[in-house]
Amino acid sequence: MFEIEPLTERCRGLMPTAAHICIGVSPFNGYFTGPRLLRLAEWALRRFPHVHFFVPDTAAAYTLEALGYPPERARHKAQRQGRYVHNKICTALRELGVRDPDDLVLGMERLQRTPHYTNLLGEAHRRFRRDDGFRAACLDACHWVLDQRMPPGTGPTEEQLRHAVRYFLAELPLFADAGGIAGHSPSFFAYHHRVAFLERFFGRELEWWPADGQGFLVVRDRTMDGAGARRPAGAAVTGEAPGGDH
Repeated sequence: MFEIEPLTERCRGLMPTAAHICIGVSPFNGYFTGPRLLRLAEWALRRFPHVHFFVPDTAAAYTLEALGYPPERARHKAQRQGRYVHNKICTALRELGVRDPDDLVLGMERLQRTPHYTNLLGEAHRRFRRDDGFRAACLDACHWVLDQRMPPGTGPTEEQLRHAVRYFLAELPLFADAGGIAGHSPSFFAYHHRVAFLERFFGRELEWWPADGQGFLVVRDRTMDGAGARRPAGAAVTGEAPGGDH
């Protein structure tokens, strides 16, 4: 059904004992169709004792603001799209017999009530303010996505990158310790592309790295064109635009 690739050898070492997976679902990304979400959910529920889906719903407003949307309109658009994606995930889970599918979806409102998430978010922002190398890597992770949406021959301004990076920082706690946030470890975060920043993050090349029991899986359809291609920084995260258990 899917091709499964641990991002690093350290991630590969977690495979035999992993108890949890958190699948990232980007708003405004047509990849996440109803049938594909159903297949992802079926695979995850069969493979892992504990499963979550992460939807960075309201955080998507930061990318929209960077692209010129007024803040109120950006929030409204992000909330509406977030509800749509949330409902698609719950529909897939209900079809597979999950009684309380909402418990398996982690959106931003729920995460902001989770102390471990907010502590990690604070750490991400501190690192961004104080560590030049980390800040540069985060900004680079946003640059590619904005580049694709700018008029030909132009690129994002520093101000636009500063708006967009808030989306990326909101996701970072899930990459750092989704298992700790959800209460199940060892854990994997899963997405369908490799991401240059995360290769460095999980490769421990930056000054901050994931929890010891946290890994990352690239989970993609076997028939995807260019499945082995390495995506530019930010292709997965900044948005082509995860507690409860089953």
